[in-house]
Amino acid sequence: MLEVSVASAEQCRAWEARVRAMRTTLGWPDGAIVASVYASGASLAFAAAQDQLFTATEVNEWAWQGAACECLALPLPNAPGHPATWDFASAEQTLRKFAAAEACPAAMTLIEAASSRGLPSFYDEQAFSVGAGEGNRTWLLGEVPDRASVDWSTLHDIPTALVTGSNGKTTTVRLVAAMCAASGLSAGFNCTDGIFIAGEQVEKGDYSGPAGARQVLRDRRVQAAILETARGGILRRGLAVKYADAAIITNISPDHFGEYGMHDLSDLADAKLVVARAINADGVLVLNADDELLLAKSSRLDCPLAWFSHDDAHPRLRAHRRRAGATCGVADGWLWLNLHGATHRLGEVAAMPLTLGGSARYNIANIAGAALLAASLGVAPLAIAAVLASFGATRLDNPGRLERWRIHGINVLLDYAHNPEGLAGLLDVARSIGQGSGGRMGLLLGQAGNRDDEAIRDLARTAAAGKPDFVVLKDLEGYMRGRAVGEVPEILRAELLRQGFADANLLTILPEVEAAQAMLVWARPDDVVVLPVHNLAAREQLVSWLATQGGSAD
Repeated sequence: MLEVSVASAEQCRAWEARVRAMRTTLGWPDGAIVASVYASGASLAFAAAQDQLFTATEVNEWAWQGAACECLALPLPNAPGHPATWDFASAEQTLRKFAAAEACPAAMTLIEAASSRGLPSFYDEQAFSVGAGEGNRTWLLGEVPDRASVDWSTLHDIPTALVTGSNGKTTTVRLVAAMCAASGLSAGFNCTDGIFIAGEQVEKGDYSGPAGARQVLRDRRVQAAILETARGGILRRGLAVKYADAAIITNISPDHFGEYGMHDLSDLADAKLVVARAINADGVLVLNADDELLLAKSSRLDCPLAWFSHDDAHPRLRAHRRRAGATCGVADGWLWLNLHGATHRLGEVAAMPLTLGGSARYNIANIAGAALLAASLGVAPLAIAAVLASFGATRLDNPGRLERWRIHGINVLLDYAHNPEGLAGLLDVARSIGQGSGGRMGLLLGQAGNRDDEAIRDLARTAAAGKPDFVVLKDLEGYMRGRAVGEVPEILRAELLRQGFADANLLTILPEVEAAQAMLVWARPDDVVVLPVHNLAAREQLVSWLATQGGSAD
């Protein structure tokens, strides 16, 4: 797929014509060609064989470059690294060499053979796999065997779940992995913090895309895979798997508008709902009944559904149970799972550590969705209940998500809240902790640079609505995304002032860790300090520093 910032109908038609011509010349089969034009540009894509994807990106760029030159009456540029003009003949010669170098016919043969046996396969620029987890075999591309040399009897699939949504993905992934482990399965998962296999972190960093998922699926220790599936990965690379046993969409909230043609909530929901394509008649898609957009869009889905809600008496849950569908919700302070016509009490919500006595409503939703997703993978209700009774009691269960510290009488909340909805939920929890103590609230505030100005202002408005007493503004190292140093904090500051926040209670400290440390200098006993920290290295540095301050994790 190619993203362009300017695209006329004429240019798109010329691009498509050049793609078709070059595809025919290279001997590639016909397939879909799509130009999705939107307010800020267009996404240009066409279907290609898995062993020709890199060459296809070159074709795409060549076709668009030529189309732009044709429509704007500009001379063709020189071929890359050569003085010759980048015309059709020179492009054909170069692209044929690219295609021949990239081709892996042995892998393409095995993909067909695996599909005929109902087995998954995974292909990337380095390796090829058949089967998943403990039932997979992986070869380097130059070492892929012929079909007859493969011992097919040793290959199989494993239970696999996809987790997407605007908020709560990593918490949900960790919960479901713990539930699988409690049922005796060796679980592997990828998330924004890294890749984890059977409780061991094997990679550090943001692995919430297809590359992270493939690494989990290629690890022969894995008996169940829970794959965080972020919006960016879906839009850039698609899903890592063709089929999944279950998937969940936690919620849809405003975020990332303006990227890849996502300009409103409906666009964002459609991107998340791509996971439904991986669910067949034997699987299940878990949806949040408290999300009005998911309720509205569910009518067009043809895969089996399951529903969760804060309210077990939600009309959608009640109607779904009447059709023998699976649900999970809260009634009388308890979490209830309805599965295959049977009702299971999973525990008192306020006693579940992740809910902080029931005050963390967003984690109640994460718990309900995770319980339903785990049940859809075959995890027994008793194992689910056992995990919910203990998960979150230690910060190592869910690091960086609603971590609670107590330092010299100061309450510290360390979290990942990265959009208005997430921040609003976190501030609700902070208020519940501070109620009755007379303590003040301090907030660390920053935003990634790839949000537009209005989205950044919306975060500031959410912060102002939370009525913090003191705010420290920061940059997000590693997430500047083209913004100048200090640019985002200035937008936040201006909006906070417009909302009536006192300038004397605002401080800008650009380095994230230093900004967080300044919050602790300001705070006094019984205050609540809210620290949304997004950079993994910064979080690790801050956690280490908190421990040296005599802090204890609740």
